[in-house]
Parts: sequence; C-alpha cells; structure tokens
Amino acid sequence: MKKTLLYLGIVATAAAAFIYGVTAFRQTFATPDWKILQAPDDQEICFVLYTVDDRVLNLTAQLYQLDPGADRTVYLDIKMDDRWVEIAAEQVQEPEFLAEFQIRNWDDSRAFEYQVRQGKSPGYTGWIRQNPREQDEIVLAAFTGNSNTNRGPRPDLIENIQRLDPDLLFFSGDQVYDHQNHLTSWLLFGRQFGEITRSRPTVVIPDDHDVGNANLWGAGGEPGFDGYQDPAYVRQVENAQTSHLPDPYDPTPIKRGIGTYYTSLKWGGIGFAILEDRKFKSQIDILDREVLEEAGVVFSRPDHIEKLPDPALLDVPRGKLLGERQLAFLAEWTADWEDQEMKAVLSQAPFTAVAHLHGPSLVSLAADLDSNGWPQSARDRALRMIRKGFAVMINGDQHLATVVQMGVETWGDAGYSFSVPSIVNHYRRWWSPDQKPSPLPAGELAYTGDYRDPLGNQITMHAYANPNPTRADYNRWTAQGAGFGVVKFNKGERTITLECWPRGCDITDPNCQQYPGWPITIQQEDNYGRPPEAWLPNLIIRDVTEPVVQIRKEPDGEILYTLRIQGSSFQPPVFQEGTYSIIIRSGDQQVTLPGVEAGPREDSEPLIISLQDRESLP
Repeated sequence: MKKTLLYLGIVATAAAAFIYGVTAFRQTFATPDWKILQAPDDQEICFVLYTVDDRVLNLTAQLYQLDPGADRTVYLDIKMDDRWVEIAAEQVQEPEFLAEFQIRNWDDSRAFEYQVRQGKSPGYTGWIRQNPREQDEIVLAAFTGNSNTNRGPRPDLIENIQRLDPDLLFFSGDQVYDHQNHLTSWLLFGRQFGEITRSRPTVVIPDDHDVGNANLWGAGGEPGFDGYQDPAYVRQVENAQTSHLPDPYDPTPIKRGIGTYYTSLKWGGIGFAILEDRKFKSQIDILDREVLEEAGVVFSRPDHIEKLPDPALLDVPRGKLLGERQLAFLAEWTADWEDQEMKAVLSQAPFTAVAHLHGPSLVSLAADLDSNGWPQSARDRALRMIRKGFAVMINGDQHLATVVQMGVETWGDAGYSFSVPSIVNHYRRWWSPDQKPSPLPAGELAYTGDYRDPLGNQITMHAYANPNPTRADYNRWTAQGAGFGVVKFNKGERTITLECWPRGCDITDPNCQQYPGWPITIQQEDNYGRPPEAWLPNLIIRDVTEPVVQIRKEPDGEILYTLRIQGSSFQPPVFQEGTYSIIIRSGDQQVTLPGVEAGPREDSEPLIISLQDRESLP
C-alpha cells in the first residue's frame, strides 16, 4: 500500500510539475531581460532597502541600469514641515548600480517620510519607521526561495503583508536564481517586493543561488566543488543585497578578497543576530571519500549520499560550520542585552537535515551535506553558543517548512528553529522518516516527536509542511508547500508564536488556514531546553525590574547563559552542582555575587539584592 501511494505521488507530482513548468515558461519570458534593466516611466530608482540600528540609518537605493551619460548622483531627502530637505548625496556604485547611504544620529523616536531621487526622475518615496520599542508585540515576516521559474509579480504576498503590517521583513536567501546576471534578477526581485520594503526595515542575506552556485561551500572563500563563483561576482551580489545592513561585526575579508556582512540588529526591543552560516563552512574535501566508500558509504554526487551505514562516519571534529569568527561574535551577542528583551538568530538554513525525499522523482537520500546538519560537531558548537542567549532561530533554504527543537547532548536541550516555506517551491522536499515516532503523537501530523535526522543529529519535530499535489482541496501554492512565515514576539509574556501561511489566500479570511501543525507558541526560555540538575537561590531584586542576569561557572568563568528576566525575581537553573558567579545588570549599575552554591531547588534561602546599595562594577 505504501509503495502504491508513493507511485501515485510520483505520477501526481510529475503531472503537476509539467503543468507548472508550462506556466512558468510563459511567465519566465513574459518580460524580457532588457525591459527589466530599463527604467519604466522615467523612474531610475527601482527599489529601496533599509535598516535602523542604534540610531544609525543604513539605506540602499537600487537603480536601473543607467546610460553612460546619465547623472550618477543620488540624493536622499526627508520631509520636514511639509517640505523636502536634502540630507545626503551619494554617487552610484557600478556595476551594481546602487547608492548607499549611512546617516548617523538618526532620530528613531518618530517616523520620517523620505524620497530618493536621481537626475530629473521623480522621487522614489517611502517611510522610515519609528522604532516600535514601546509595542508589546513585534511582528516579523520571513521569506525564502524566490525561484525565477516564476518571474511574475507576487500580488498575493504583497497584499497579505500589507494586511499583516509587520515591523520587520526577513529574506533568508535565494532571492535570485539567475546564476549569471545578478542585476537583472535583483531588479526583478525589487519589482516584486519593493512595495513592502520601501516602508519597512528589511534584512536580506544571500545564499548559494544568489551568488551563482547550485550549492555554496564557503570554506572561508575557497572555490567550491561546483565552482564557487568568481569573487568579483560574489562581492557584487553581497554589496547589492547586504549594504543596507548594520556595519559588519568584523569586516576583515576572507580568502580571495570576499567580504563579510554578519552583524546584529536591534529593533523594537528584539535583538537579531544576522549570520552567514555558509561562508566559513568546510568543504566536502575534508572527508576521506575513499575510506568512506570502503566503509559502505554510497555517494550519488559530492554532497548527496544514497547509503550511509553510520552517520558518525561523516562527523569530522575539525570541520567548521560558522567558523571561529562567527562563534566569537555569537559569544559577545548572547551576553549583550542592551535595549533587548528577546533574541533571535537569522540565518540561511536550519542546523539540521530534515529532508528525506528530494525533487519531482522523490529521490530518497540517506544524507544531504548541503544542509547545516553537517559537519555535526560544528553544528553542535553553534547550537551550544546560540542557546546561551535563549534565541529562537529563523531561516529557510530547505524548500520545506519545519519547526524543530534542536538537541545537542539530548533531545530538546537547545533552541527552536523555524524554517519558513519557499516563495516558489520549484524543487520540493519531504520529511518522511522510516521509523515511527515514540510515543505516537496525537494531531494532524503523524511524524512529530523525537528523531535523529539523517545525519544522526537529535531533533524534536513539531511541525512540517510536506508538499501534497494529490489533495484536491489545495490550491497550487499549498500543494507545492509554498508560502511565508510570521514570527510574533510578545515581550510582555515572553512568548514567541510561529505561523506558517500558504500562498494564494487572504490571511484575514477565516477560510484561509495555516499549514497543519501551526501556529506554535513557545516560551522564550524554551530556547535553552537543557534540563536543570541544580538551582541557585531565588533572586529578589528590589529597586529595578527586568534586569539582565548572567550566570558564570566557577572557577573557569564560563558563561552558562545571559537573560533579561521578567519582573524582579528569578531562580537561575544550572546543570550541575558547584559554585557560580551571578552578575546582575540594569543600565550602568551592576552587582556581582561570587561563590554562590547550587543545590536542590527548595533548599536555598532567597537572595535579596539592591543594585543601588552596592558599588557598580565595570
């Protein structure tokens, strides 16, 4: 029966792919490239991306391709007392055809209408939003996989985002799939999404297809197994897609002169770490393929494995994922809670391998090394660092929407990860484990619970949106598993709600339902799910509310975690008995309590603390 259903699924998928392919072919060539490159209606500005962080505005205006004699000066104006006031002028950068503005001492306590203008063209207008730090709920809309197999407009997405009115947008990668001419596809992306980016801060990070690769193996800038694009091309792509982000944490170029953009952003009281989770990732040549094949490992291509007797064979302890530089960045970021009540990590892909079946033929893979589940030891190092800040992880890339709680030493001891569905899911994947979950969960999704992913990593699957072309009540987008994600941060309750919406329906219509298994709401502290083995005394802080509490293990001073607590009391969990230092901060006040003993939760007397009665420490 299972084989019959599988064959039916293959036939249905192939038929759907043929019909969709015909439609996509027509849409692909509906607008020739030369028309995309040319400015319509004398408007040389195609679209704008911006962020505001720590009172610094970074705004990038993307222009259409300019004629050789055209004016190369671009002006940024803001409206003051009903008149436009010029605040900056920049020259167009080529071959990207963009103008990059950075305005320091930006007043983010109010909204400003802006316009960007070039030559005699009409000004391109939008709004720089007020920092929503006073809002109790901050809403992020997240996207991935904007395949150019469909090059048409995205009216259903634009209308839903306008209905939702999120505070921040996040595009996690594969904004373009051209592989050769980034400018054309990037302008097309701007025509598709410029209406929502012009008046909202937007985080964009490129992935492998953006820089012209089928799969990106960064290795600190080394060429990859499939040719890792010319470094000049990579620099152009990253400049176009990331120049509006806050300044990089460490701008030192990697090999071949390729830059970096990993950084942090604070908006609305939420701290975001923006990662480049592939740039330092080891290449597959770190594996001894001959030895692996002798052990029974069967490769179908360098990053795809058809047979894997033991996932541990692939775990190379010296292998890298984020690299030492980004781990150092995360160590600092997880400990820094200034102007932050909650935290999230924005990355290209989840730190797991969740797809068992790939593509229109439902090819079964034993392991996919393109995923961030490999190298396994490097994946574990990243998760151990991320959980120290109780950060939820938001990503894409996998062509399969999932919510997974990560495990390192055991199931569920790290954070939650939400991988959002593709905008256009041209290459579909399925979560389809062979083993049954134990115990069998109730609900609409059969395969949730504790599993090992194909690379042996411990994960707890909470929701997945497998494509299903055979369901008659699905529209074509839902059948593909296409859509977008929404993350709602409730700062008052310290909850995070994850929503997964299909395309092609009005999200305000009660008949428009999220994918089965969503929404999911978690507590902030669920992102460090490690079971406590002991407890420190209950802290009662008298003169401040919501201070930052940091726990360090003695005698080595390792930071276990840092958290802005709710209210004015908190009993810190720890993971073994011993002595710890407790650091409590509020503004420029700080108290350090060394040598605090951990033990059973009920055995210790509360510690009553007043920051104002103690000397502030650096």
